[in-house]
Amino acid sequence: MRITCPYCGERDRREFYYRGAAVDLDRPAPDADEAAWDDFVYQRENPAGPTRELWYHEGGCGAWIVVTRNTMTHEMIDVQLASEAQE
Repeated sequence: MRITCPYCGERDRREFYYRGAAVDLDRPAPDADEAAWDDFVYQRENPAGPTRELWYHEGGCGAWIVVTRNTMTHEMIDVQLASEAQE
């Protein structure tokens, strides 16, 4: 899989570190019960198709980027700097 960094151009995905879905997650309160924390950590959506993901260009310029890609085909639909990405 190849990811196009806005600064460095197209690179192998091994230069990047996947940080998870680029969505707002409702974090439980620090004193929430075990079930709430279990849901937060383990019960995430796993959609097939276009998703937004947060990646860090660890082996390059250090940019944080939001990648929109199709999880079924790995097609890169869009790449933006995280600081410029819209929800």
